[in-house]
Amino acid sequence: MNIKCKRIVSGKAWGKLLLVREPINFLGMVNSSTGDLSYEHGSNAKQNLKGTILIFPNSSGSSVGAYTIFALKKNNVSPNGMICTNIVDITTASGCAISNIPLASIGKKELEKVTSFYESLTFKQQTLITLDTKKEIIKLS
Repeated sequence: MNIKCKRIVSGKAWGKLLLVREPINFLGMVNSSTGDLSYEHGSNAKQNLKGTILIFPNSSGSSVGAYTIFALKKNNVSPNGMICTNIVDITTASGCAISNIPLASIGKKELEKVTSFYESLTFKQQTLITLDTKKEIIKLS
């Protein structure tokens, strides 16, 4: 299944789909040494960003989060690509630009397709997707 996206930072990447439904505070929620993402709402659940295509609404918090994204890349634990579903904020855009991480945005209809696809899967951690911001296409397989 192909889904259209809007290019923010050009590039092509593939990786495991990681769908996060809440904004991410890169400075407060992400360990830039390990790539672990911890949730703010008291959940003990952790997910690792390394090698993923991260789909999330937007970032929140300090603009220093852009440097957290850069540190993730420098430490080889960054997502391979990112897709914003709400707004593309300056923290995410600048962090991806200085780190050479492809970044795209999708609208509500496209998010519904991704969510429906993701929820239909049995083995969610093994789902690979391709983000091609040059062609403005997301390939779900």
